[in-house]
Amino acid sequence: MHKKYYVTLLISVSLFVPALVHAQIDSTLFRRAENRDSLNNTMNMDAIYNRPMLSAGKLPISVGGYMEANWQHIGQDGVSQGNQFQFRRFTIFMASTISKRIKFMSELEFENGTKEINIEFAALDMEFHPLLNLRGGIILSPIGAFNQNHDGPKWEFTDRPISATQLLPSTWSNAGFGLYGKHYDDDWMFGYEAYVSGGFDQSIINNEQGKTYLAATKSNTDRFELSLTGQPLFSGKLAARNNRIGEIGISYMGGIYNRYVDNGNVIDEKRTLSVYAVDFNTKIPHIKTFITGEWAWIKLMVPESYTQQYGERQQGGFVDIVQPVLQRKILGWPKASLSLACRLEYVDWNVGKLRETGDNIGEDLWSVVGGLSFRPNSETVLRLNYRHQRSRDFFANPPVLLGGFSFGISTYF
Repeated sequence: MHKKYYVTLLISVSLFVPALVHAQIDSTLFRRAENRDSLNNTMNMDAIYNRPMLSAGKLPISVGGYMEANWQHIGQDGVSQGNQFQFRRFTIFMASTISKRIKFMSELEFENGTKEINIEFAALDMEFHPLLNLRGGIILSPIGAFNQNHDGPKWEFTDRPISATQLLPSTWSNAGFGLYGKHYDDDWMFGYEAYVSGGFDQSIINNEQGKTYLAATKSNTDRFELSLTGQPLFSGKLAARNNRIGEIGISYMGGIYNRYVDNGNVIDEKRTLSVYAVDFNTKIPHIKTFITGEWAWIKLMVPESYTQQYGERQQGGFVDIVQPVLQRKILGWPKASLSLACRLEYVDWNVGKLRETGDNIGEDLWSVVGGLSFRPNSETVLRLNYRHQRSRDFFANPPVLLGGFSFGISTYF
């Protein structure tokens, strides 16, 4: 039923969009990203609104979206499945200014064709004051920066960061409510977000991966209407940005993840989960180098009956370095650019030592991804990447080697 509904909605939107013309709902919310310097007055928390949208006249709704398609040839320890072609994402944005200081924004995503259909964001914002705004609906937790600022056309790599998709659950959203606000002071901007929502469940330590794995909870679609713990998940973030220096954010997400009460009877102790993250992005003047990074720490209570295979502590992150090498008119595109890119990644799913021997636990991964990207405009990117990756198992045996090329395209529409 749900898939049929969304497919019908998609067809309706597809027929409707050609009749639209480029415009804006509200210049303080929606703008076209003609070049990255135009986004100096925004922060990561504004990512859901900083997207090109389409509107027509006095119609009450604006529409936009993006798509991603890739080719890959990846091998692991010398064994490859050959050429693989992937249509990873087709995402639709729909927004409306309901009245003065009351706005609605939504993000509907189709992944891997129609294998997965998710409402990643669908929330109503009510502005009482620039420092006090109410948000309610399906919200994106502001943990790190990538979770909110994840649109494919913004990145120079075909794959999302491993730490943001497997250590943290990428595009982690849930039903909830909260407050957010911003303050401007010349070149400085300060922002905060604080939400309560539905949370994680015991699948993070009871899953097919056989390890502590927060992303396993995303497969529980009932989380949008039922919380097994009956306790809210809190997520919050403080961020500061200087137009000449960059932006730094500190965030936290935590709560109880296990069902400890059944029909009023206590059946288990409360087991907590805490996630801390720091993110930073900057642009080096003159050479215009973009640097974006994020690091997260996870700590949770694991039952004593579980083996050390399920880690109580995890950590990981990434750093992206993007260097434009050519910005000029190319093949008729007046503001085209060519860039070199590099991503450094590390994830440790089980921080600690073996109780029996005192040796370090493995279960870690690092990778280096090099890239070349071409942007005919700021909303469309063609990217060629090469990945070199090494991962170790729980017992820190010799690493599994993975490497290969990928090519992809991504664009807003």
